[in-house]
Amino acid sequence: MARRLLLTYLTITALVLVSVVVPLGWIFADRERDHLTFNIERDAQAVASMVEDALEAGQPPSIDRTLTDYRKSGGRVVVVNRQGLSVADSGDVGGASRDFSTRSEIGTALDGRRATGTRRSDTLGANLVYVAVPVASGGVVHGAVRITYPTSALDARVRAAWLRLGLLSAVVLGIVAAVGMVFARGVSRPVRRLQRAARQLADGDLDARVATSDGPPELQALAETFNATAEQLGQLIASQRRFVADASHQLRTPLTALRLRLETLEPYVIDSARPKLTAAIAETHRLGRLVQSLLVLARTDAAPRACEAVDLSAAVRGRVDGWSPAAADQDVRLAAEYPPACWVTAVPGAVEQIVDNLVSNALDVASDGTTVTIRVEVQTEWVELHVIDEGPGMTAEMRARAFERFWRPARPPGDTGREGFGLGLAIVAQLASHCGGHARLDPGPGARGLDAVVAFPAVPVPDVGMGEPPNASPSTQNLYPTLTSG
Repeated sequence: MARRLLLTYLTITALVLVSVVVPLGWIFADRERDHLTFNIERDAQAVASMVEDALEAGQPPSIDRTLTDYRKSGGRVVVVNRQGLSVADSGDVGGASRDFSTRSEIGTALDGRRATGTRRSDTLGANLVYVAVPVASGGVVHGAVRITYPTSALDARVRAAWLRLGLLSAVVLGIVAAVGMVFARGVSRPVRRLQRAARQLADGDLDARVATSDGPPELQALAETFNATAEQLGQLIASQRRFVADASHQLRTPLTALRLRLETLEPYVIDSARPKLTAAIAETHRLGRLVQSLLVLARTDAAPRACEAVDLSAAVRGRVDGWSPAAADQDVRLAAEYPPACWVTAVPGAVEQIVDNLVSNALDVASDGTTVTIRVEVQTEWVELHVIDEGPGMTAEMRARAFERFWRPARPPGDTGREGFGLGLAIVAQLASHCGGHARLDPGPGARGLDAVVAFPAVPVPDVGMGEPPNASPSTQNLYPTLTSG
């Protein structure tokens, strides 16, 4: 922002300088040219007055001193008689007479008119300013005087003037750049602080605030508005988290008591009413899983970013052992491919929760005799956890929406499997993002099934003790209770 403001100041200043300096330079050049022409014309009139009597008498004028002085100044004076023959020439004092009648300015002067202008001299290889005036008395023209002066001196003065104007413009631009940089930084500094605070707020830091005592009044007012918005947002989110946590906690006890009471009623229910009792007990189980899911979401939303080095391979190994009996009961093979040790950055306990949710979802859609594969792939900066099933899969549109909370795909006709709540993948994405990871869904191999991928930031293998970092261990207590909800 500071660079853009500075560029704006310099552009405006440059436009102003161009609009002022260029016309000023042209005016100076024209003034210098007019001044030179005026001086030459004045000298020509003075010489004409000096030679008037001699030309009228038909005698050569005695102006050798004047011719010599003029030649030293760089100019040339030529005096011609009525026939256009030179009678005095500062370029050839005392030399033979030359015919100048063919020169247009001489002809104009012999006709009684003054002639001024600029012409190129091939002999001198320079441009000349000339003035030719008639020498007349009583209305009779007796000759003419022509003075020429090279424009090199004029051009040098004009170039010097342009150089001075250019240096002045450079100094002005330098001063504007220095002052503009100070002003631009004074404006952009609070904007950058506000930008950093907004980025922190977007990253989940609800305590991000910005100083309100720096910068222009408009930015101070904007900072106050930002702080007020952040404060209200923090209170709103904290209130929402408290509500979800409190409501979930308050619901768990009565739901458990209700389920126990329903189960104790089972021996006393007649056979015709037993299906209704079974359905009621199933609904209490379903509500219990929903409450548990809401608890996990509340905890993941409020959990601090205590990221540590976690052995992903150890976590996968433990969860494969835990899920293998459930997979065997469904006649599903649970395969695992992972290196001996693979360290990633994650919240302790979150990796196990992610594996549980993904494996649970895969088993829900797995058919008898199929395989669910858990694979760990090590890349340069990332370690990817793949959970691949051989189920019906999802369309691209469904995969794009699968991580939305409470979103569930339409169940195919005849599917009597357990119905989820649309929270499992949302929890996976939330847990992965805590430490900079991300989750996605890809089509399975051969466009069959689904490949659920969670990418964790990779860390080097620690060289401490048995290969475990001093502040982390695969056996760290799971901060998130295991869920088997969809």
